[in-house]
Amino acid sequence: MNAASRQPGFAELFTPKLVTVLREGYGLAALRADALAGLTVAIVAIPLSMAIAIASGTTPDRGLYTAIVGGFLISALGGSRFQIGGPAGAFIVLVAATVSKHGIDGLLLATLMAGGILLLAGFLRLGTYIKFIPYPVTVGFTAGIAVIIFASQIRDLLGLTLAGSEPGPLLPKLTALGHALPTASPAAIAVAVLTIAVILGLKRWRPHWPGLLIAVALASVAAALSGLPVETIGTKFGGIPRSLPLPSLPPVSIERIVTLLPDAAAFALLGAIESLLSAIVADGMTGRRHRSNCELVAQGAGNIAAALFGGICVTGTIARTATNVRAGAHGPVSGMLHAVFVLLFMLVAAPLASYIPLAALAGVLAVVAWNMAERHAFATLLRSSWGDAAVLLTTFLLTIFRDLTEGILVGFGLGTLLFLNRMAQATTIDSHRPVMPVDKADDANGDRERYDPALAADRDLLVYRISGAFFFGAASTVGAVLDRIADRPKTFILDFAAVPFLDSTAANTIEGVARKAERNGTILILTGTTPPVRQMLETHGLRHPRVRFDASVEAALAGLSPAVPPAVS
Repeated sequence: MNAASRQPGFAELFTPKLVTVLREGYGLAALRADALAGLTVAIVAIPLSMAIAIASGTTPDRGLYTAIVGGFLISALGGSRFQIGGPAGAFIVLVAATVSKHGIDGLLLATLMAGGILLLAGFLRLGTYIKFIPYPVTVGFTAGIAVIIFASQIRDLLGLTLAGSEPGPLLPKLTALGHALPTASPAAIAVAVLTIAVILGLKRWRPHWPGLLIAVALASVAAALSGLPVETIGTKFGGIPRSLPLPSLPPVSIERIVTLLPDAAAFALLGAIESLLSAIVADGMTGRRHRSNCELVAQGAGNIAAALFGGICVTGTIARTATNVRAGAHGPVSGMLHAVFVLLFMLVAAPLASYIPLAALAGVLAVVAWNMAERHAFATLLRSSWGDAAVLLTTFLLTIFRDLTEGILVGFGLGTLLFLNRMAQATTIDSHRPVMPVDKADDANGDRERYDPALAADRDLLVYRISGAFFFGAASTVGAVLDRIADRPKTFILDFAAVPFLDSTAANTIEGVARKAERNGTILILTGTTPPVRQMLETHGLRHPRVRFDASVEAALAGLSPAVPPAVS
């Protein structure tokens, strides 16, 4: 049995990336890089963790507990080299609903149960199948969450005073907020506008500066010095403690477990999807591959530990993970140090958090929601095909007006039906050919090109052929293969002659290959594409000069003669 067909063993699937990195050799230079990256991420994570916790209906300290305990374990035990764990905006809706129905103790128990479900899913190797969720579904539910997060921040952004509690569903929430508009506070609006303006300004002119922390600090100083009548963490929550609480179990009973099981399952499903999406983003940025089942086990351990220390749901966070990569992280130690730096903030600077205006934290989450919406991807999918648009809009609308889990499941079901429909349309029978072609000797195959060993031996040229329907179920596998074989050749030819169709998930995978080729200075040539396949690829941004289209591999090779051109810098 060769290495390609051998099934990986338990140790290979569940060895944390931390162990892998340490085995490679870990020196002072790597520690310095991880420490700087960890500090950078912690500066981003501190205001975000508190803002997400408040928006979820809990206190700001629980967000910090989550980043410290859950974030440390996810990095230490996870299957991704760069994953940063912490409270995520995607959970705001689910956590707030659970707190409203079952209280903080119910939330802690549901988080604990979700951790157990994630552990079980990892050990049962279900992480592989979560990658099969179609791209329109992930874009749809992410955009839906962004809308809900922004709607949840309108009250603090405008400093509104409601007659009763704020409704959870979107339409009643907007109605109640509309009625409360006369109570808007100019001071709160000014603080929110200042916060958003500083974040956006620094992102444009000083992108490497910690915009979130600077904006919150400036807003806090401005509000305190000018005596603005705005609600702060101190006036609403009494500040945050300067230490971690001792671990303890929430009240447990069979009846309570049964009652909370749907919430725990929703936490686990969303946590699995969000964390693996985050790991895939890190893979795309670095060219590495994560271990999905090991990552689920780490997510399970992180949620169990976070719940024991009074934290909320923890998962891999896309924005903080991307920040970690851009900051030059070497491995998981950066994520562990990020948790240590957040803990040091609690120990040393916790009293300063009392001065943070809630309007400033609402401004932070408004920017997060805007960035989460993936507007470009949303518009691209609306243009790509009626099927992708239907899946996208169904998931988006169900997420907003019904339920996040329902949106994902219905979107996945529609995506599967769309795939079956496309397969049926792509299946044709040529009346002049038998269903099973007659086997011929090599010298009798007139349509077979003579084998040229130079195509396989030339290290500057790589030719890879994809056969069969290229859809969301195969996209992760093909993407992993392309990452492994693309050893930075000068020219990479990807042949689609045997691909009857591809969907938006597959097109997004190829777009990721194109991004990697650009970074490596590789010329990417796509050959043999049918008009529908080429249209889908072009819709996802695969156009000249990023890629070149040729009718066949032979035509592409002829265009490269007399020699493969040098790498493009």
